Amino acid sequence: MTLDINFIKKFKENFSHNVNLSNYSWFNLGGNAEYFFKAQNKKQLIEFLRESKKQNLNTSILGAGSNTLFRDNGVKGAVIKLGNEFSYTKLVNKNILEVGAATLDRKVANFAKENNVGNLEFLSCIPGSVGGAIVMNSGCYDYDMSQVLLSIQAVDKKKLSVIEIKKEDIKFSYRGTNLPNDLIIISAKLKGVTSVMEIIEKKQFDFIQKKKSSQPSQIKTCGSTFKNVSKDKKAWMLIKESGCEDYREGDAMISHKHCNFFVNNGNAKSSDIENLINKVRKKVQEKTGVDLELEIKIVGEK
Repeated sequence: MTLDINFIKKFKENFSHNVNLSNYSWFNLGGNAEYFFKAQNKKQLIEFLRESKKQNLNTSILGAGSNTLFRDNGVKGAVIKLGNEFSYTKLVNKNILEVGAATLDRKVANFAKENNVGNLEFLSCIPGSVGGAIVMNSGCYDYDMSQVLLSIQAVDKKKLSVIEIKKEDIKFSYRGTNLPNDLIIISAKLKGVTSVMEIIEKKQFDFIQKKKSSQPSQIKTCGSTFKNVSKDKKAWMLIKESGCEDYREGDAMISHKHCNFFVNNGNAKSSDIENLINKVRKKVQEKTGVDLELEIKIVGEK
């Protein structure tokens, strides 16, 4: 779509056209965003949303891209990424942290450790940023965001205002919440427990070693592709049981170390990953009767 020249001039320093989204996905795949905007602060974010409404320009938010597959044909409208002012961590009191939504989860874990705040060690194993982790209720090793979240601050895209939502008003589920799509989380308060660095360090180390022993690293993947059905029915078990471990589509394959991790082997297309997902999903349903639910997000034009 063609935008008003004054709109472009107003946001030109942080606004781009036809931006390659493969640079923003851990799969290293995807077509172009029609428009791309990096919001440097809350005021600028709200102003961009206000002016986008006037232009009838659809907007979507991008986190760290650790769980997002962008389709080959890209994304229509404007993709918004939060800038540096949304990446911070500070101690509110002895065991409560305020964190910006763009802050990487592992940085939160390390900050908590340095300030003797426990129960946030699991974040060292969560890829991506805080905003996405909250929306997805990310977790591992019997911990998740619902256990440590106190409240969020978010921009309401419809009302163009900042609202605070307490944990009690959010419905959490396994790898999900009922937070609406028209909210952009900008910060959160997390509560840990007062501890000592040695204990936190040991727990964090154990989590990281456990992850390293069971999950691949240094590859182009967005982590767990499908949600686990239950504690006794892990997605990887169902994939293995269904004989899908060696499935390939183009240069997309399944990790030999963890078969719920789908991999761009170097020259895959997004369609290869999506076709592989559909192929595995169909086979698992035929073999086990379980219709696996995606944990990653697939975004863009078919």
